Amino acid sequence: MSAPHQEIIESQVDVSQLAIGMHVIRLDRPWEDTNFLIQGFVIRDQADIDALRAQCDFVFIEGRIDGAPLPKYGNGNGRKSSGLMGLFRRKQVTESEQDAHKPVPPRKRVRYINKIDAGQEMETAIIRFEEAQKTAKSIMSGLRVGRTLDLNNARTVVNHCVESVLRNENALLLLTKIKHQDEYTAEHCINVSILAAAFGKHLGLLEGEIRNLALCGLLHDVGKTRIPDEILNKPGALTPKEFDVMRHHTTHGRTILMGTSNSLNTAVDVAFSHHERMDGSGYPRGLHAQQIPYFAKIIGLVDTYDAITSNRVYDKGRASMQALEIIHKHRGTQFDEELADAFIQMIGVYPPGSIVEMVNGEVGIVVESRPEHKLKPCVLLVRESDKSVMAPYRTVDLKVSPEDASGEIYRIAREVPDGTYDIVLQEFVDQGLIVTSPGALAEQP
Repeated sequence: MSAPHQEIIESQVDVSQLAIGMHVIRLDRPWEDTNFLIQGFVIRDQADIDALRAQCDFVFIEGRIDGAPLPKYGNGNGRKSSGLMGLFRRKQVTESEQDAHKPVPPRKRVRYINKIDAGQEMETAIIRFEEAQKTAKSIMSGLRVGRTLDLNNARTVVNHCVESVLRNENALLLLTKIKHQDEYTAEHCINVSILAAAFGKHLGLLEGEIRNLALCGLLHDVGKTRIPDEILNKPGALTPKEFDVMRHHTTHGRTILMGTSNSLNTAVDVAFSHHERMDGSGYPRGLHAQQIPYFAKIIGLVDTYDAITSNRVYDKGRASMQALEIIHKHRGTQFDEELADAFIQMIGVYPPGSIVEMVNGEVGIVVESRPEHKLKPCVLLVRESDKSVMAPYRTVDLKVSPEDASGEIYRIAREVPDGTYDIVLQEFVDQGLIVTSPGALAEQP
């Protein structure tokens, strides 16, 4: 027998009266007109209150405010209770509000701004990305046959990539979305390097630290050059004995880098420790949180994200949001909680390179994402609502609420996999069709 229906009691509350623990169930405007990702949530901290105050005049909460006590949900300050989507419930607050209500991490010493848009940076980013790919392949193949690591070349290509990231990280982040299963190991090292650089920028690290972190990302898996191909590229699950051999790539990486240069101490630590986990369940030493080097925590997080979203011989790549959900689930146990939250914030809902279908059926490619407008990126539209090729392609900036031909505001309905509707990201990059200026036109292939 089904339980009797219980009517939800709601009360209208001015945003000035909001408090942690209140359950917001309705706003004074459509949810779609705000930056909130989900409809209905429990206020977990001051940042949620700030976001509501910035976008609403009043809201409706569950419970009474006429003298009867309001129900409390969660523990008020519990960070894990609100789930992954709660991390995206952030408005564009002023720096003074951030300083007042959201302590800046002690390592955040620089606030970066993008100097140009992603479209302007794309041509240079492609050149840098191809240089980095070539270098990564050369490093891995050379080490396999006993050649010495060309550290100067590695630093040069890493520094070029970091310079691109500092101008606008969206261009190189978009390129990391292009995946090739047959070139996984070298491609993975480049992607981790770029993602780490972008993450270092997001964390506010000094430029020299970002360069060092990106170099650690490039070199973190050099130990895999000493793993037999039949294990490294095995299409099925590894046996316990094979997995034990694979785990030794961390020790091999430490040995290789220790024999290369005294200036690689941080990279040595990262190669040796990027599979250590906060709860001591990692390898090779079973270190706990306070024992794991800071850069190793960062690279371990980025390494996991890129691995999950990549096509490998034994597993098909998963969507970005799925990878973030896995990271969120294991934050505090496998990954540093603050770093995991910050990484999820950086990647966002629709990272550059995502293929998205709009509510009206048109389809496009996300070419630029902004921290303050995670749900409203810049999109290159390439398919009409009937999925025919759009002529010409055009770019819309969802931040400014552009309208389609019928007068409806463009909104994203869902992300779809690369290749859907014959949209292959690699082809658009190769043909130079990624542009970001709103309303700009690109020639058809």
